[in-house]
Amino acid sequence: MNQPLAYVHPGAKIAKNVVIEPFTTIHNNVVIGEGTWIGSNVTIMEGARIGKNCNIFPGAVISAVPQDLKFKDEDTTVEIGDGTTLREYVTINRGTIDRGKTVIGKNCWIMAYCHIAHDCIVGDNCIFSNNSTLAGHITVGDYVVLAGMTAVHQFCMIGNHAFVTGGSLVRKDVPPYTKAAREPLSYVGINSIGLRRRGFTSEKISEIQNIYRLLYQKNYNTSQAAEIIEAEMEATPERDEILQFIKNSKRGIMKGYFNSN
Repeated sequence: MNQPLAYVHPGAKIAKNVVIEPFTTIHNNVVIGEGTWIGSNVTIMEGARIGKNCNIFPGAVISAVPQDLKFKDEDTTVEIGDGTTLREYVTINRGTIDRGKTVIGKNCWIMAYCHIAHDCIVGDNCIFSNNSTLAGHITVGDYVVLAGMTAVHQFCMIGNHAFVTGGSLVRKDVPPYTKAAREPLSYVGINSIGLRRRGFTSEKISEIQNIYRLLYQKNYNTSQAAEIIEAEMEATPERDEILQFIKNSKRGIMKGYFNSN
């Protein structure tokens, strides 16, 4: 630490080259990895586990106790992966007895005023735009983008590479590789721009599109479409991932199709 105006509890474990700016408070039972920068007026509370080369901007509150009346001061954590950035006034609550931890993956970019509640599991390389809010017990895959002011209902799942447009209310699970928009939240195509940026071939993108045409653009219910996809389409990692997501969905996947073209 190079800033005498900050307070760091003697029980916190801080790597030698961490930078901590003035008026920040770091509680007991906190671990912060090498190369991380902590801005002014940040509060990092008990149970925080912050990786290497993270950036935490002023006003953020990390690992506060859950906003859950069932919480009984269990020993739980918040885990933040290497290279993740938390912008101004981000709040992340630690877990409850349900999962025991709240997790943010590596290389995520969480913009100002986002809130991530207790027991959420967020994958790697995600981008949450300003004021996006996750209720408790949510699972988010890798490379997910939530545009500004998106609100996600508790216990929902959002699959890998999904994109949710700004101001959306996510009440159902959002399958991998899809774009979701409108009210109520509907399928508006696959996230083809994001997939191309991440190296997916045109052939692979077409395969994913064909799967979702059966699921959303034909007159099948979800179970019927899943049976046809499994029976008639070649087994690939992407096909199997989509089918497994549908199988694991407890809230049900988002319904409806809107042609945005």
